[in-house]
Amino acid sequence: METVVKHSMYLITKSILAIMIGFISAVILGFVLIPLLRKLHVGQKISTYVSERHKVKEGTPTMGGLIFILPTLLITFGLLLIGKMDLKDDLIITLVVFIGYAFIGFLDDFLSLKKGQNEGLTTIQKLMMQLLIALVVFYLYIKSGGQTSLVSATLGINIEMKWLYGIFILFILVGSSNAVNLTDGLDGLAGGLSAIAFIAFSLISLMVGYTDMGIFTLILTGAVVGFLFYNTYPAKVFMGDTGSLALGATMGIIAILTHREVTLLIVALVFVIETLSVILQVIWVKCFNKRLFLMTPIHHHFEKLGMPEFDIVRMFWLVGLILAMAGIIFGIWI
Repeated sequence: METVVKHSMYLITKSILAIMIGFISAVILGFVLIPLLRKLHVGQKISTYVSERHKVKEGTPTMGGLIFILPTLLITFGLLLIGKMDLKDDLIITLVVFIGYAFIGFLDDFLSLKKGQNEGLTTIQKLMMQLLIALVVFYLYIKSGGQTSLVSATLGINIEMKWLYGIFILFILVGSSNAVNLTDGLDGLAGGLSAIAFIAFSLISLMVGYTDMGIFTLILTGAVVGFLFYNTYPAKVFMGDTGSLALGATMGIIAILTHREVTLLIVALVFVIETLSVILQVIWVKCFNKRLFLMTPIHHHFEKLGMPEFDIVRMFWLVGLILAMAGIIFGIWI
């Protein structure tokens, strides 16, 4: 009993330190990086379709995802070097996805800046790169002995997918990364929702035995909160595709590795609704020649209704928090 208590206290201490170090590192890096991004004229191009209120944000530094990506990687590799974390298969796969999607996002942001418009990589180019990462992940996953069935005891689901699980991995990675990317339209919105979702998955990971992946997720959570220090309204920096693609894909792969794919649907439901609003808008316009929402993703609909930006963000954060708590309960008991 005493050993269990000591181990629990050690894990709690380690978790708190992981969040704190991630947060402090991101705040320090942001203090240095944001002026550098301004100096290099790494400014966001604002879409012509969004609200006039967003026009004043033109030129705000982007690629701010580096503020939480670099500290997360440096701290993780540092802990691995000193033996405080083990480089297990699940952590290797998570790092492959995190770094891979961060690279895709960085390349997309870089090309957007180079072209001087709000579009970098083509859809086909993005999809091909994402397919390559999914193939690597599926290979590593199978090699590590990962199960290829979709399981949820609570819902009575047990579907053996075999090689189709590779396509399922691609679907989750592409879907989750693009969902966070679509949600990243208001100051602090995607970052705050991601931090809430990662807290949920870190707790689930720790409780079901994925300790090192849980610690990695807590480091990332702390770093994202540090990024929010600069990204909440009025934002001094945007995460760009560099950050949004990395966050979304990492969220997806953690759900896969912990076999909590159904839980992802609960925890990330706000991201799902944002994506569905875009899909429904397109279908509605094509079928009925009129809009279902004033503007999509749906956070812009609330803007069109006259709600202040920060009120919308707080409302979405609150919904995300409630869903995260429900997801933790569901994720632990499945």
